[in-house]
Amino acid sequence: MKTVFLSDRGKVRQHNEDSAGVFQNLDGAILAIVADGMGGHRAGDVASSMTIQLFHDYWKQTYNMDTPKKAEQWLRGHVEIINERVYKYALENKECQGMGTTIVVAICTKQFATIGHIGDSRCYMISEGNMSLVTEDHSLVNELVRHGEISKEDAEYHPRKHVLLRALGTEQQVTLDVKTLVIEQGDQLLLCSDGLSNKVSVEEMESMLQTDATLEKKGEQLIERANDMGGEDNITLVLVDYIDSANESGCAQT
Repeated sequence: MKTVFLSDRGKVRQHNEDSAGVFQNLDGAILAIVADGMGGHRAGDVASSMTIQLFHDYWKQTYNMDTPKKAEQWLRGHVEIINERVYKYALENKECQGMGTTIVVAICTKQFATIGHIGDSRCYMISEGNMSLVTEDHSLVNELVRHGEISKEDAEYHPRKHVLLRALGTEQQVTLDVKTLVIEQGDQLLLCSDGLSNKVSVEEMESMLQTDATLEKKGEQLIERANDMGGEDNITLVLVDYIDSANESGCAQT
């Protein structure tokens, strides 16, 4: 498989509170993650970067992640640990009180991908030419849509669109939603912060991801499109392409 991650400050924000990473474990299995931080004065980037670093530290020690059950147990167990560490850090550092982060994380093997998420960072999958949303936002407007109180169209412009019902590090305990996908050659995964999904339609993302461009070029085009549409938020993504070749990875941040 090939991977790439990119993060851009956007056109409005003064600094980037998003973080991302793509890491291999002892067997070569991939962990891909996007985190969109929030909090007080620059505390959002502390929460997101701390979360990414902790995932990296724990993942590089793992091996034999060869079944969905093992992957799901690993994600749930380590999210619990990482949540406690971020929460404790915020309590002990006044400037970071109230900080937290969304996460969307994927354990990628040749046979399956196990996806976990908290908040409104998303995972999409392209399989057999069709793009679908894998995750479901933990947000106020999504709850209103689920209960039929507003339409999906109304949700796009709702004044409380950015209100989250769940984030990592803001409470002593947090619930991770987890699901496993069966993977076929040619499938692609897109993990992203809402700086991308709020600005670029599914139809546009699907079209860009199915061109013959390199994986990095596809990522750059997605970020460019989000900026063209206003770029009010930080924009971060990870692309995983299940092609029949040795793994390649890349990254960029601005």
